[in-house]
Amino acid sequence: MASLRYTSQTFVSSAARARRKAAPLVFVPFVCSYATTSKTTAENSKASSASTSPTTSTPPRASSDGSSISSRSSSTDWADNPDFNISKFSELPSTNFGYNQHMLINDEFKEALRQILWTFKAPIRYAFAYGSGVFQQGTGSPSSSKPIHPSPSPAIAKAQQGENKMIDMIFGVSYTQHWHSLNLQQHRDHYSALGSLGSGVVSRVQDRYGAGVYFHPYINVNGTLIKYGVVNLDTLCKDLSEWQTLYLAGRLHKPVKILRDDPRVRLANQINLLSAVRTALLLLPETFSELQLYGTIAGISYMGDLRMSLPTENPHKVSNIVSNQLPHFRRLYAPLIENLPNVDFKDHRCSNPDWVADPSANVQLAQDLDPVKRGNMVRRLPKEFRQKLYFRYQEKFQIPRNEFLKMMDDSTDEDATRIKRREGGPFEQQVANDSEGIEENIRLVTRKTIGWPSTAQSIKSIATAGLSRTWRYVSEKLEKGREARKSKPLLREKQQAAQAIEENSSDRQK
Repeated sequence: MASLRYTSQTFVSSAARARRKAAPLVFVPFVCSYATTSKTTAENSKASSASTSPTTSTPPRASSDGSSISSRSSSTDWADNPDFNISKFSELPSTNFGYNQHMLINDEFKEALRQILWTFKAPIRYAFAYGSGVFQQGTGSPSSSKPIHPSPSPAIAKAQQGENKMIDMIFGVSYTQHWHSLNLQQHRDHYSALGSLGSGVVSRVQDRYGAGVYFHPYINVNGTLIKYGVVNLDTLCKDLSEWQTLYLAGRLHKPVKILRDDPRVRLANQINLLSAVRTALLLLPETFSELQLYGTIAGISYMGDLRMSLPTENPHKVSNIVSNQLPHFRRLYAPLIENLPNVDFKDHRCSNPDWVADPSANVQLAQDLDPVKRGNMVRRLPKEFRQKLYFRYQEKFQIPRNEFLKMMDDSTDEDATRIKRREGGPFEQQVANDSEGIEENIRLVTRKTIGWPSTAQSIKSIATAGLSRTWRYVSEKLEKGREARKSKPLLREKQQAAQAIEENSSDRQK
């Protein structure tokens, strides 16, 4: 089948993009012999695994043991041995590394969002906009009967199509206290009474409680109402690479618009996206659809989230996100899927060069259930998440404590004297082969990872946002929840329609 790649023309200069009113999603099908060789070679060898380093550019050819034929440099084993000490984009594994993370939206809308960042004097190293204020989620009804933005730019008003939604943003900063000190001087009105205690207290509340994020809701910037959260870059990178809380890592499992990029975060997020694919594959059967895959990935961050158990959230949120953003999900994950050796697109529609830009297509995929490869996927799960899963199975398999601790020590990622290829052993293969329990245990570990940080973050928001803003936020969420419960889950409808089309096609072939 045709592999996928994004051409360099997709990422043209800012000046060229400014001449376009809208930037369409561009995929270019091509047959990549290197990618095909890597996938085939890895599948034919049980010693290989899902360790072929996926990138958005052409990967190096793999040898029979899954390692690169070239020397094991950081450019060929970035997923197993990432270097988070980088400070330049030129130090990333390849020129186009991580470009799949950059969603294409209307250029005027993107520029209006970037202008918001320039109003802050405190240095913002990394920033992204996310949520229904940026990407359509098809709720079917406006979020408010009256305009929410005081005087938005024409680009923002046009992009939101009258839905009146606050724009959510995350700012990554290098030094938390210094950033808040500068921001308090410029924007004291952004803070609750907590701000009167100074930047030291504000930074301690941010870093020590919840998921390490300090949110400011209902802030008027350039006539646009935004909610922005501040996070330290170290906290962000740790969550992306290790799934410490999955609070921000989960947000980045879904399409976001990166407005200001950082090489270290781009590397950590690529690992995060790859981990999301592997986790989803462990939860899915041998064959599945795109909607099932992306729905599983998008749903990871909502497992155990306190808000999803309350009437403040849309119960169909995940299905609406995936149904309305399918081309964006393809852009985010198709390059990773194409270069993993144990999963592939298996659908006749993929022979059509235009299928990747077709939001109505729901193509089929298949994964290899070989226990060695699945064991390797377990071994390559994010560190903190993997350890919690291991402890679950220590109890289930009744492994003696000393034996288990030795096994954990042998499987540690950090090693000062040699590079470790993270390959699963008999224990990981036994975990992966637990067909009756692995789904339940992954979900339990996910809920455990997300549950308390999410709850603590929600409680913390009362102090950081203030009582009046918190009450307004909760009231609006309750109203949205009531409206959403009246609507039908779009993803289920779309899956049923796709199934009906497939059945009709099969009947005609007979």
